[in-house]
Order: sequence, then structure tokens, then C-alpha cells
Amino acid sequence: MASAHASRIAVFLLAAAVRANAQTAAPALTLDQAEATAIARQPQLLAAQLRARASSQRIRQARSGLLPTVNFNATGALVADTGTSTAAGNVTTSAVSDRFAYGGNLTQLVTDFGRTNALIGSAKFQSAAQADMATLTKAQVRLNVREAYFGALGAEAVLRAAQAAQANRHLISRQLSALAQSELRSTLDVNFANVLESEADLAVVQAQSAVAQDRSRLATAMGQAKPVTETLTEPASLADPLPPAPDALQQQAQAQRADLSAAQASQQAAHEVALAEKRLSYPSLNVLGAAGQIPFHDHTLHDNYAAAGFNLNIPVFNGNLFAARRAEAELEATARQRDVEQVQLQVNEQVRDAWYRADEAYRSLGVTARLVAQSKEALRLAQDRYDAGLGSIVELNEAQLNETSAEITSAAATYTYLSRRAELDFAAGLLN
Repeated sequence: MASAHASRIAVFLLAAAVRANAQTAAPALTLDQAEATAIARQPQLLAAQLRARASSQRIRQARSGLLPTVNFNATGALVADTGTSTAAGNVTTSAVSDRFAYGGNLTQLVTDFGRTNALIGSAKFQSAAQADMATLTKAQVRLNVREAYFGALGAEAVLRAAQAAQANRHLISRQLSALAQSELRSTLDVNFANVLESEADLAVVQAQSAVAQDRSRLATAMGQAKPVTETLTEPASLADPLPPAPDALQQQAQAQRADLSAAQASQQAAHEVALAEKRLSYPSLNVLGAAGQIPFHDHTLHDNYAAAGFNLNIPVFNGNLFAARRAEAELEATARQRDVEQVQLQVNEQVRDAWYRADEAYRSLGVTARLVAQSKEALRLAQDRYDAGLGSIVELNEAQLNETSAEITSAAATYTYLSRRAELDFAAGLLN
């Protein structure tokens, strides 16, 4: 008999070990892993990074104005009648002769008094602004992952609380049904217990749906099509205290917010464009060169040709085109400066609002903990009064509902704070 008992114990321990190993082997997903996956896969972020790389090519485009331009040409002509010339549309006539020639032309800018350099500077600032927008997108992706991750954890905590309440309500319902069969409780009590049991079942169904939706949202935030099925790991620190005031975070945001940096870079780019438009009215000097061969030609041409020269272009009058372009660029640069000031105001407001929301959620942690303790004590007293015949089933049911509501509120409070803390970190530029 003892041997059989020992065998059952051994089988039980073995089964427990198998379950423990299965739980240990179950894949887990940490917040850092979720963020890393999103950074590697999120199409929105990948597109922003590609646009930043594309924008950097505009620097090379602008810098090409400082480099020589070389072109190869080949020209052939067969004249119908010897001595043909062109006259229409020309002040002087030009002879056309039989020929085939090829050669190259070179053009090199000597100076345009800094206009091309200003355009290069504008392209650099525009590229920096696009890189800042890619950084902002990365921070937004991390924020989306954190909110979805904490939302899923909160939904699962609510589900666990709802399932615990469901199990308790089923137990109470079975107990009251047994007592009613023994005529120790009325059928009214059983009906009230059944109503509460159904409400608990409905709460579990709703919580299960919320978990599925939040896990789907997490998968989207991570940039993957399949729902997340891994076990979500609790963060190492669940409730770090907030700074006593948002002032330090506001100063940090002014230095680190990527959208503010992008606005500042765009303003500097507009300023460089204004300088370039101003220098449109300055002269520009180019040197020119051309050389080639004419293997087939008539007697009026030589076998090869070569020439060098320069071209000095001095704008005199163009209907105030350059003046209008300069005024437009300067006004745009001034408008961009106002945009920077507006973004600074918005950043300060966002940090302040996020801090207040996070502070509210942080202070709610203690309140919800007290609410759970108080609701449990109220339920215990209501249960004692009901068992002693001093309270009604309505009073007991109300106490049970209040206790379930407090448990669910407490389960979600921690993850609500973590989500709002993530919003605060984003507003302060800490997720870059």
C-alpha cells in the first residue's frame, strides 16, 4: 500500500516537472526584443530611413555645380548643294558644309560668389532634417511598441482578475444551489448568484477579446503580420517614480526632440536658400574648353580643332525676377523661424501634459491598492453578515461586484502608468 502511494507521489512529481519544463521552454518575448524586432521590420521606419538616405544624395547634386562638366559630341552633316548657308533667324549668315566631327567640351565654374556653396549648405541642412524625421519615426515606433506591449500585459492582468472572479462566482453559485436544495437558502439567493455568475462569464469573454486585440496591435507595432503568441515578460521595474516637476524634462526635450531638431534644420536650410537667391544677382565666371577631330570635311575646314575661353555673366535686368525670388526665400526663412518657435511651444506643452498624465497614473497606484484592500474587507463583512442572516443577497452581490471592479482596476493601473511613462519619455525625446 505504501509502495502504491509512493508510486503515485512519484508520478505526480514527474508530471509537475514536465509541466515546469514545458513552461520554461515556452518562448518568451521581452520588451527589448519587441522593440528590436520593430526597428528591424517596421515598414514605416524603413521608409523613413530610405528617405533620409535619398535626401543625402541632394548634397552630391548641389556639389556637382563646383565640379567640371565634360560632354562628348559627334556631329555629321551632308550638304545638298555646295555653298549652302542658313539665314533665317540669324543676324549673320552661316555656311553649312559637309563634315563629320567628334570631340569634347569642358565647362568649369570659377566663381559665382558663393551661390553654389549656399545651395550645398541648404542641401546639408535638408538632409539633416530628413535624418531627424527618421529619428522621430524610430521614437514613434518604440512608443507604439511600448504602448501595445503594456496594453497587452494590462489586458492579460485584467483577464486573470476576471477569471479569478469567475471561479469564485461559480463556487458561490454551486454552494448556494446546494444550500437551496437543503432549504437553507432561498431560490432568490440562487437567482442573484446566477446573475452574478453570468456577469463574471461575460467579463471573461470581454477580457479575452481585449487580450487578442492588444496582441494583434502589438504584432502590427512590431511590423509583423502574424499575431504575437509568445509569453510577454514583465518589465524589470514596474513603477519608477517620476521627476518632481516637468521642468527638467522640458529642457531635455528642447535639446533632444527630433522634430524640433528637424524644424531647426529646415529653418537653416531656408536661410541658405535665401543667401543663394540673393547671390543670383552677382556675376558668375566660367572657363570653357573644346577640342576634337574632323575626319571628314571639305577644304574649308582643318583636320582637328581646339579652343579655350571664358564666359563672364553679369545679370543686368530680368524683370525683377531675381528680386522676387530673393524676397520669397527671405520670407520663407522668416516663416520657418516662426515654425521653430511653434514647435518649441508644442514640445513644452506635450511634456507638461504627459507629465501630468503620468503623475496621475502613478498616484493612482496607491489609491487602487487601497481600493482593493477596502473592497476585500467590505466583501468579508458583507459575507459575514449574510452568513449570520443579517444581510441580504443584494448587499453581498454588490460587495462582490465592487471587489471584482477594484481588482480589475488595480490590475490595469500599473500598465496604464507604464504606458503613460512611455508617452512622457517620447515627449522628452528619450526614445531616440
